This record gives sequence, C-alpha cells and structure tokens, in this order.
Amino acid sequence: MSEEQKAYTLEENFERLEQVISILEKEDVPLEEAFRAYQKGMGIVKLCNDEIDRVEKQVLKLTEDGCLEEFTSGED
Repeated sequence: MSEEQKAYTLEENFERLEQVISILEKEDVPLEEAFRAYQKGMGIVKLCNDEIDRVEKQVLKLTEDGCLEEFTSGED
C-alpha cells in the first residue's frame, strides 16, 4: 500500500503537513523537490479539509431541554 493510499488520521495528516512545511522552509531545497513537496502538501490540506467537513456534519449540540440537534454554524 503506497503512502497516498493509506488512510491517515487528521492528526497524522497535520504531522505530515508539518514535515512538508519543514522541507519548504529549507533555504537549499532544489526547486523540483520543493515543487513535489508543495504538491504533496496541497493534497494533504485537501484531505484535512475533507475530514474536517465530514466531522462538522456529524457534530451535534445539546439543547436546553436535553434534546440533540444537528449543529449549524449560522452561516447557512
């Protein structure tokens, strides 16, 4: 199973993103390597956004009368 096919947790993806950022922050990184790291980082960001969106849709809030309702941010 390749790295791209493995299912990572959100926390693991944040760690992977930090590794990519550390590569990009180096002053002596070759342009091609920086571009590959950037592409990988953007893919990880998309995975993180997708996971956060998925979790947000599942968040519930407890009302004053003890009932559970789907959480809405009020932006809709």
